[in-house]
Amino acid sequence: MGKKLLVQRAGRGGSQFRSPSWRRIAPLRYIPFNEDQLKTTIRGIVKELLHIPGLNAPAMRIALENGKEMYLPAVEGIYVGKIIEFGPDAKIEPGNILPVAKVPEGTMVCNIEKTVGDGGKFARSGGTYGVVMIHRDSTALIQLPSGKTIEVDSRARVTVGIVAGGGRIEKPFIKAGNKYHRAKAKAWKYPKVRGKAMSAYAHPHGGGSHQKGGTPVKRNAPPGQKVGFYGSRCTGRGCVRWRAQQAKAQQRQ
Repeated sequence: MGKKLLVQRAGRGGSQFRSPSWRRIAPLRYIPFNEDQLKTTIRGIVKELLHIPGLNAPAMRIALENGKEMYLPAVEGIYVGKIIEFGPDAKIEPGNILPVAKVPEGTMVCNIEKTVGDGGKFARSGGTYGVVMIHRDSTALIQLPSGKTIEVDSRARVTVGIVAGGGRIEKPFIKAGNKYHRAKAKAWKYPKVRGKAMSAYAHPHGGGSHQKGGTPVKRNAPPGQKVGFYGSRCTGRGCVRWRAQQAKAQQRQ
């Protein structure tokens, strides 16, 4: 009998593949949305800067004057004791939180809400930020770190500034032990063995007298079978022959 692939076992789920959320101090999101936040501006103070295992950016704990607390990704230039403004009349300063409708075009923002009240979905990783591009009647266009432009509700909340902790990916792991501990915090499966290095019973690419690439998988195959190349348009000599036939057909026309 064969063996289930790693991607198949991960897709089914289990304790060994589950993110260790019990190590997190708290969810990093804005307080629940209400219409009063569009009318009044409240203040808060940064009480603490925290390191949370598994996250590549520091977090900040903010105590608001209404007695509530929230944890958010820390932005560059933040410090303990800084006053944070939360509302439509907040100043355009790093760490302040505003509806995107009140943010001038060209401003760098982070922790952007996808839908109003979701707490923040985009630009939350260390060193990332989005740019407010255009304001429309009830929406705004924001360019994400990937370069993609999205349209969000004008009431969606954003944090002014760039997420702190940038540049971490530029530092190499150097040792396998460092990567092991990083993977442990992120629930990655490490080390990851190549399919062609396995035996035939363990992977479709395995087996044989020497290592070689596996055959492409059909695009309509179930997700657990999609390993290596799938849905390939051209492969090997057949691709060259097909292109030659297409070129001749065009010459005849």
